[in-house]
Amino acid sequence: QLQLVESGGGLVQPGGSLRLSCEVSGFNSDYYAIGWFRQAPGKEREGVSCISAGGHFTYDTDSVKGRFTISRDNANNTVYLQMDSLKAEDTAAYYCAQGPRTTWCTTDQAEYTEWGQGTQVTVSS
Repeated sequence: QLQLVESGGGLVQPGGSLRLSCEVSGFNSDYYAIGWFRQAPGKEREGVSCISAGGHFTYDTDSVKGRFTISRDNANNTVYLQMDSLKAEDTAAYYCAQGPRTTWCTTDQAEYTEWGQGTQVTVSS
């Protein structure tokens, strides 16, 4: 019943752009913080961005600040991650996840309880 499904990943040149989507079903995504995370092969999963319940607060980790933008479309129950100026080090599997019902957010992974299956982003060197 509860599901998060990522899409939009693919191959892109350095400097290019992609928009990832996190389509939510089984719960109202606007009632929860939603986070984006990524994991490169052989490395730990790391937080990327999050958007609060209600959508009035966002957070971006330093490595993506100014390049990535998280947003939500409540009518479609979808959260987006717009990725611009992509770099080779952005290559990873990207995951969205359900967080707490707070009007702020962090990318502390312990606060996220439901996860999507991931979508691969590869930025060529």
